[in-house]
Amino acid sequence: MTRKHNDRVRPAPAGTRKRNQRSRPASMGLHVALIIAAVVAVFPPLWLLITSFKPRNDAFSTGVVTHFTFANYTHVLADTEFLTWFKNSVVVVGLTTVLGVFIAATTGYAVSRFRFPGMRPLMWLLLITQMFPVAVLIVPLYNLLASLGLLNQPAGLVITYLTIAVPFCAWMMKGYFDTIPVEIDESGRVDGLNPFGTFWRLVLPLARPGLAVTGFYTFVTAWAEVAYASAFMTGEENLTLAGGLQTFVNQYTNDWGSMTAAAVIIAVPAALVFACAQRHLVAGLTAGTTKG
Repeated sequence: MTRKHNDRVRPAPAGTRKRNQRSRPASMGLHVALIIAAVVAVFPPLWLLITSFKPRNDAFSTGVVTHFTFANYTHVLADTEFLTWFKNSVVVVGLTTVLGVFIAATTGYAVSRFRFPGMRPLMWLLLITQMFPVAVLIVPLYNLLASLGLLNQPAGLVITYLTIAVPFCAWMMKGYFDTIPVEIDESGRVDGLNPFGTFWRLVLPLARPGLAVTGFYTFVTAWAEVAYASAFMTGEENLTLAGGLQTFVNQYTNDWGSMTAAAVIIAVPAALVFACAQRHLVAGLTAGTTKG
């Protein structure tokens, strides 16, 4: 059949829009909403940064910095136990991140690849543990750590943070491993690798985006947590950064300049970790929600 000359696709009439094309008012409204949301998100950390460079007497002033000073940073680093708190946090967060990633990855791989009695109850148990508020768990965890002699010990906080991070990360890693073809495991067994060797040499290198998300979540969980760090660690030499910040502003003192300066310093490592992991975050989060 030949197509007639007049059987051509006619151009859309003037003034009509494609189905997914927004109108000009809708597009302007969307951009205005995004700008407002960006300002709301950026304003608190920006004001925190500005306040950290103000003298103590000007901490509550609404103007910009009129007397620029590094006195708050100098006081925090030289006259307080901030460096000790920083060292304690690095130890706790480092151990939590390494152990959390390893435990979550091995648990997620085992549940993704093997079938064993109690597998489904185990996964439900991991999910249920995320439903309890922090306030409910402080007392039983405190009593447990006290009976084990782990209060005021970095190991106590590491174990506590693992109970927060591992269940969620194990679920996420299970979803990510589901997207990796099982044929890779079979090829490893053909080459004589045991299950752990297959996991370590073949599957784990392919799971870097998922590992990046797991590591970042575990890091943030331990770096920014306040309730457990304040309840389980006492004495300035044992505090982490989260607990140390509370020494600047409490019922006895009111040093907002030092508080803001310390908060800015604490935010720097978190920003660096995010910058290193951001290229894997989207891929890891999206892949962990689908099954191949």
